[in-house]
Amino acid sequence: MASPDACAALARPPALLDYAAIHSCLLRGNARLSLPLLALLLLLHFRLLAAAASAHFTPAVSRLAARLRLSPSMAAVTLLALGNGAPDAFASAAALGGAGGMPRAGLAAILSAGAFVSAFVVGAVALIAAPFAVPPASFARDVFFYLIAASGLFYIYLSAEIFLWQAVGLVLFYVFFVGLVFYMDLGGDEGKGVTNSVAELQMANGIGHVAMDLPVTVEDHKQQHPALGTVLRKVTEVWEWPIAFVLKLTIPSTLPSEWNKVYICANICLCPLLLLYSFSSFIPLDTRIVFLLPQIRFPIWSVVLFASLCLALSHFLLEKEAPGRENIASTLISFMMSVFWISTMAGELLNCLAAIGVIMDFPPAILGMTVLAWGNSVGDLVANVALAKAGQPTIAIAGCFAGPMFNMLVGLGTALVVQTARMYPRAYVLEFHVGIVVAFVFLLLSLMGTLLVVTWARFRVPRFWGYCLMGIYILFTIVSIAIASTSG
Repeated sequence: MASPDACAALARPPALLDYAAIHSCLLRGNARLSLPLLALLLLLHFRLLAAAASAHFTPAVSRLAARLRLSPSMAAVTLLALGNGAPDAFASAAALGGAGGMPRAGLAAILSAGAFVSAFVVGAVALIAAPFAVPPASFARDVFFYLIAASGLFYIYLSAEIFLWQAVGLVLFYVFFVGLVFYMDLGGDEGKGVTNSVAELQMANGIGHVAMDLPVTVEDHKQQHPALGTVLRKVTEVWEWPIAFVLKLTIPSTLPSEWNKVYICANICLCPLLLLYSFSSFIPLDTRIVFLLPQIRFPIWSVVLFASLCLALSHFLLEKEAPGRENIASTLISFMMSVFWISTMAGELLNCLAAIGVIMDFPPAILGMTVLAWGNSVGDLVANVALAKAGQPTIAIAGCFAGPMFNMLVGLGTALVVQTARMYPRAYVLEFHVGIVVAFVFLLLSLMGTLLVVTWARFRVPRFWGYCLMGIYILFTIVSIAIASTSG
């Protein structure tokens, strides 16, 4: 049983729930009670994350890309990379920054997550949608630039130090990459095909719920066994309704046909609060500011709640009919709130997995190589698989390279810029570890293999390569665990 001081310390979680406190304080350290409860919470988090990605994030990306007339590549390196990579970018900056930073952990997490996405997630997309064609120029460009970025960072790591100009170069390399994508879309073959890709994206608008549908085999069982079908339907309704209800309260619908005054008012009231919570590491929720009364300081959350509540009430009283067409502002808010839920649930999933690992007494090194990498990349996995299921494998496969490259160059690069600026003109020393070298090798191996195989298949992604990529990642995991177990 945890001491009162320990429980008091655990009562101030950095996330929505403190799973260590649930085990140590609430359930008095009883693993027989903690593990089933945490497993149930884990399943709930993953289902909420999957629902946010499939029912809201995927349609929002498709509609924004269509409204902004973005090609699949441009949508991947901007919308998809920002949505999937922003949480990891902040995590990398936190890992490297400050006196209590963990440089090796931050670098290992980025590389392990990159290996996971470039191997396991690409393999999953290939197994779901293959065989499918990819645009030759944009595919070769995305994989080649990721290869160059990973190789450059590998060279810097082997030199054991990084200077300010090198760290700035990492960030500028991604800016150059986005500029090249934009230039190719305007003047190259892909730019000529933007209209077709927009039509495809618009067709995908109505397919966002694909990942939430029951499999055909379950439907067959329902028809063959009516009683079983009734039970499954009731269980599904009990499980899905609260999740869908919570998401509708906090993510606005962008289609006029789905307009609902009550949900819109709830969106107006709750979305600002959730966005404020997402920035609570920069602006604490209890920050006091002067509002209306000059002698009284109110917590910022109460001011935001008052303002949003007034707006919601005004909307409820004044708005009588649904808008005539889709609003770009509501689509943008839907995208932002979908990113919030994916990021938040991925973080909760990660914390819950870590707590289960600690309860089961897994070594910290093994947890870092497996749980941390999987937890950081589960948003990429769910979002890209949902896009592949929604008939958008081109955007999904491009996002599998643009997202990790964004994490490496912008997330890790920005953190390294801050650290090297503090050390300027001296270099920032990088701690050597064989596990990071192995992660670099497997990342480069998966990227080079994908580039060669897809090029050999005339720029079609074959299904067998999905199995090969998953095998590569399993081998990487085994080798990493072996190294972590022996070297720590």
